[in-house]
Amino acid sequence: MPIDPTLPYDDNNIFAKILRGEIPSKTVYDDEWAYAFEDINPQAETHTLVIPKGRYVSWDDFSATASADEIAGFVRAVGIVAREKGLVEPGYRLMANIGRNGHQEVPHLHVHIFGGQKLGPMIAPEFAKRG
Repeated sequence: MPIDPTLPYDDNNIFAKILRGEIPSKTVYDDEWAYAFEDINPQAETHTLVIPKGRYVSWDDFSATASADEIAGFVRAVGIVAREKGLVEPGYRLMANIGRNGHQEVPHLHVHIFGGQKLGPMIAPEFAKRG
């Protein structure tokens, strides 16, 4: 069920448990600022999640309250993962779902990296035609 990104951070969310080592994950990248792991229900040939190590509910929360070092470290981690996965050429997609309308399901900021195949249009054709 989508979440409200204005709610306080929930220390019992699945990504917080992964960061604490309470739930196993297949590590792709790990540094001071970010942790990346393979999605357990991949939606593309390559589907990796990147999460900041700080307690941030959403992109809004992160961009408003994280330090410059945290922001830079997280953004760099996303780029490193994409390069290490060989996705820069031929291309990939980043997605961060925020809030109920964005269908955010876990109240911890996370970015999906999709790649390894042609991904198709970003928006369904019936919406793309709206002017």
